[in-house]
Amino acid sequence: MGAGGKPVNIFTFKKNGSEPPEVLNWKLWFAVLSFGIMGAARGIDEGLISGTFATKHFQHSLGLNKLDTVDLAQVKANVSAMVQIGSVGGALLAFVLADRIGRLWATRQLCLVWMLGIVIFMTSTVGGGRLGQVYAGRFIAGLGIGQTTVIAPVYISEIAPKSVRGLCTCVFSGSVYIGIMLAYFASWGSSLHISKTSPTSWEVPTSIHLMFAGLIFVLSFFNYESPRYLIKAGKRENAVANLARVRGLPIEHELVQSEIADIENQLHEEQEATMGQGAMGYIKEMFFMPNNAYRLYIGLGSQVLSQWSGAQSMTVYAPDFFALLGTKGQNEKLFATAIFGVVKFVAAIACALFLVDWIGRKRSLSIGIACQAISMAYVAAFLTAVPGIEEKGFEFSKSQKAASTVALVMIYLSGFGWAMGWNSMQYLLNAEIYPLRIRAISSSLVMCFHFVNQYGNSRAVPLMLLDHKEGGLGPAGTFWLFTAITCIGGAWAWFTIPETSGRSLESIDKLFELPWYKIGRFGAKEAEISDQFEADKIDEKKANVQIIERAV
Repeated sequence: MGAGGKPVNIFTFKKNGSEPPEVLNWKLWFAVLSFGIMGAARGIDEGLISGTFATKHFQHSLGLNKLDTVDLAQVKANVSAMVQIGSVGGALLAFVLADRIGRLWATRQLCLVWMLGIVIFMTSTVGGGRLGQVYAGRFIAGLGIGQTTVIAPVYISEIAPKSVRGLCTCVFSGSVYIGIMLAYFASWGSSLHISKTSPTSWEVPTSIHLMFAGLIFVLSFFNYESPRYLIKAGKRENAVANLARVRGLPIEHELVQSEIADIENQLHEEQEATMGQGAMGYIKEMFFMPNNAYRLYIGLGSQVLSQWSGAQSMTVYAPDFFALLGTKGQNEKLFATAIFGVVKFVAAIACALFLVDWIGRKRSLSIGIACQAISMAYVAAFLTAVPGIEEKGFEFSKSQKAASTVALVMIYLSGFGWAMGWNSMQYLLNAEIYPLRIRAISSSLVMCFHFVNQYGNSRAVPLMLLDHKEGGLGPAGTFWLFTAITCIGGAWAWFTIPETSGRSLESIDKLFELPWYKIGRFGAKEAEISDQFEADKIDEKKANVQIIERAV
């Protein structure tokens, strides 16, 4: 029965699975935008830190200009990676807060923590440089930034209709590139118009953090709490009302009632499976139920292979990589880096609008990984064929200069592949494959692992790029390693990750009912067969209801 005692016929809706046009309304897109732009938090930091480190004021205030090559690489790695260390704690904290105080209040507190950290960081050079304050500020900012990667994708996936869930969730990963692009252009613009010896040369770009955190904080007050969270919290009436608002439909509509029924049924099944065992119930459900353990395996495996494929390093250390391939001058490096941000942003938009819900998650991921592997292999081969490129005073021959231009293009191709492949999928899959009861904690665990790997990568790359004599792999060795990991990741993804496009969050469970070695290749097909079987059962039940109604 629906609101007002009206009978609700959910049979027709469940059979054809269609969604009325009203679900694609301005309230949905406003919510997606409000939470999606949280992705810019990571992007802004990754895009700013290398440019900040290169300004004369920042280096002189902290005494970095007096360090030798190895020590400078160590400090740069520490400063860059400190946000990732904080983000590990932030990702774990997100689970506790998202399930205790809700998605909205968790968003508000993370904005305040994020802003506090940035203020501490920006004041570190006032009255003399304090490297310890730099570390502390970036760590605290990381506590806020790390939470965004859990709360935003989970919220968006929980309020998005299944037909556009891929598009909606990719707004978050696309916003990473909005942040990167704005950060790159802010660094480039400040290098053109502000003296490098002025504190504002890096403080003005860094203030973008405060602008986005403040905007997200304000927008949170104009959105509705997640219906799935409210069902879990026992607030059914509020959940129904919020779902009806975000769907643009009346409460009694069959789509609203069907979604609420599915959420309640799944939560009831999960609670029965764990028998209300509290914290031990979570642990048993996550690690000792084979289908959930396999989901965690997908989440954790995708983080290792994506973070060590090299594309993330190119985002953080883009000016250094462009310099390595022949781009000279700080302004020129920053301009090339800014264009790199545009390429990634365009790729993310293309993926969100045309790929993940149209050709599917797996095909989009495969295309992205292929682009990334080709580009990494070319750059590795180029650096192998042109030894000594990192040495001072090195000059390209005419043929080498042409090859270096192609290598620069390949860097852009790699960014395109990363944006439409691993970067979009690592958030989308992590937000949609887990059952409701363990969605927040599983997503937090995986994103914690994400930042552990990102920290290790950010920390290691400056040292990996050092010459063999200084204990590094050298530029060529670093890129060959990235190439190998990218190829391994492509094969692993094809055989392991199931296709989830076009399915509701609750129906994704069917993909994981097969033996683990069949899920990646046959999960979607078997789930479709199961859907057809259920549709036939619904037809039969509907026919029986009609017979009874005629008899009455």
